[in-house]
Amino acid sequence: MASSSPMPSSRFEARQYSATDGLRLYYRAYGDPLAPSPVVVLCLPGITRNSKDFHDLASHLASQGRRILCPDYRGRGRSAYDPDWRHYRPEVYLEDLMQLLTLEGVERFVAIGTSMGGLLTMGLAVAKPAALAGVILNDIGPELETGGVSRIIDYIGQDHPQPDWAAAVAHLKATYPDLGLADERAWLNQAQATFREAADGLHVDWDVALARPLREGGPIRDLWPLFRAFDHRPLLVIRGGRSDVLSDGCLAKMIAAKPDLIHVTLPGVGHAPMLDEPAALEAIDGFFARLDRTRR
Repeated sequence: MASSSPMPSSRFEARQYSATDGLRLYYRAYGDPLAPSPVVVLCLPGITRNSKDFHDLASHLASQGRRILCPDYRGRGRSAYDPDWRHYRPEVYLEDLMQLLTLEGVERFVAIGTSMGGLLTMGLAVAKPAALAGVILNDIGPELETGGVSRIIDYIGQDHPQPDWAAAVAHLKATYPDLGLADERAWLNQAQATFREAADGLHVDWDVALARPLREGGPIRDLWPLFRAFDHRPLLVIRGGRSDVLSDGCLAKMIAAKPDLIHVTLPGVGHAPMLDEPAALEAIDGFFARLDRTRR
């Protein structure tokens, strides 16, 4: 059974559940659980990211009467770190997500997947095809730019300790100059979703051991069969104009493979968009409005 601890000062409930191997995992639940919309929104973050990334978007969608679930994968955020680094792999993450959907009684859902979260969404299209009602991919596709992937693996495999939040912001600005955040508050929000406080300062909010399977896993498999599993489902692709993970060429191939997909590119934004950009929000709102119309 999932246990919950309500947080009345915020717009979400902090909840925990047990994975099938007993590891305790955390997620945020936004919106009214009795909301009239039968389709739940599942927000899946990038490889080191966590539920904090989706706070503004989830709050926005909850204000429209939707129910949203934002999990922290094992080894990230407030979820427990796995004592065996070999479990940091997509098959285990998918099992964790399906356990969450079962415990929450989710029969139909739309997945919003950023980076690795988008790859997991492709896996869910195969594992739970009848349940996946629609897809939003954030700066990810079935072909990955090797330069961007290598950069990510190099960064996540080590801690980046910082003495305070000002230093953490400066570090992120230097590391991700193309991220395209709007202002200082946005950079601080990003820092607070990247680092955790400890007695000796700030440390990254993920288990650095999760990089080991990536380094030792060999070449990336062909992801096009997974992408094609989206088939008839509504699909929105959001791309950062400066992305080094999702290229223009890959996006063109995705459009050729699925001509009905909707896409928007955000100029001046790197990997990955925060999904609070005006053009991204407009596209997301339009996507859900079309989805709502088809269900009437």
